[in-house]
Amino acid sequence: MIEMVIDARRKDLGGFEVGRVLPFHSRRMIGPFIFLDHMGPAEFAPGAEAINVRPHPHIGLSTLTYLFEGEILHRDSLGYTQHIRPGEVNWMTAGKGIVHSERTDPLKRAQGGPMNGMQAWIALPIEAEETDPSFQHIGEDGLPAYENGGLFARLVAGEAYGAKAGVQVSSPLFYVHWELQDGVRTAPPPGKGAGGMSERALYVAKGSIEVGDRTFHEGQLIVLESTAAPTVRSIGPSTVMVLGGEPVGERHIWWNFVHSSRARIEQAKEDWKAGRMTLPTEDDHEFIPLPEDAAVTTRSDPVPQPPTSAA
Repeated sequence: MIEMVIDARRKDLGGFEVGRVLPFHSRRMIGPFIFLDHMGPAEFAPGAEAINVRPHPHIGLSTLTYLFEGEILHRDSLGYTQHIRPGEVNWMTAGKGIVHSERTDPLKRAQGGPMNGMQAWIALPIEAEETDPSFQHIGEDGLPAYENGGLFARLVAGEAYGAKAGVQVSSPLFYVHWELQDGVRTAPPPGKGAGGMSERALYVAKGSIEVGDRTFHEGQLIVLESTAAPTVRSIGPSTVMVLGGEPVGERHIWWNFVHSSRARIEQAKEDWKAGRMTLPTEDDHEFIPLPEDAAVTTRSDPVPQPPTSAA
């Protein structure tokens, strides 16, 4: 029923820790999900730097930011400036190229407070890798939710349980947020052979759950076999992200660039180094430089960790 278990690796991104879940050396992707970070949990003191990710580029993917606690200010080269708060989605499609920054608003920085959330990268299908960049902000009213018997579920993106989120995705996928009270039993969307997705996984963001006769804890990703139909039971109050989708094929990844073509990644490197990618209008005084010592990787290669931020 369980293909493998991946433990999040703690990474310090300049004073702020994340749990790096994907990519993993023996499992690069879950459907189109090629990158998954658990941001925090953290509690920032008043005046602390908090989230301060300088402008950086992407190609060939969509980024999905979703928070449990806290707030992040997004700015991008299309001119969008958008705060994201718990229960909302920022979905940015890089396509042929976009630049964005993620920071804590100065007022929030002065106040301090918590930060806890998820950031995912979703590889675009080959026919969409060079699409025009775009940005969507979806509030709670665009994300179907269900609550009953100690279970709260919100569909963050894609389609599941007969519902569809307001985010305009590029390939079949689902991404669900569960809040479970103690002893609640539920199940992930169906897998292959039952009208569902080929690849699925459960990430325990808080608490503990039982899947079959095994117990899993905070910071663990449980990769399900394609035809498994498990029952999940919470052990104490727990937060779980349920994700899956159809594979889009092999992808190369270098720093913040994802693409099916190594040559295209080389071009993106040169474009960023030469200043040919536009910075956000309201955040154009600094940027993350190109890391010269990273290497292009594929699903079967080790992954270099970005020196400053992979957000």
